[in-house]
Amino acid sequence: MVSETSEKMLEEKIRASLVNGKLPCAVAFKIAEELKVNPRKVGDMANRLKIKIASCQLGCFP
Repeated sequence: MVSETSEKMLEEKIRASLVNGKLPCAVAFKIAEELKVNPRKVGDMANRLKIKIASCQLGCFP
């Protein structure tokens, strides 16, 4: 279970990393690595925030 503090930190990291309102795929993976969470968690949070993942070549983020 992820704490509310961790969720807030993830949200802040995502919002701070936006480029033209989108989150680059490589940056999403970097955030996941830095916060030691599954990349899917970053993608799920981006979806909840209605933020699109850009430049994703692997199709990891819907």
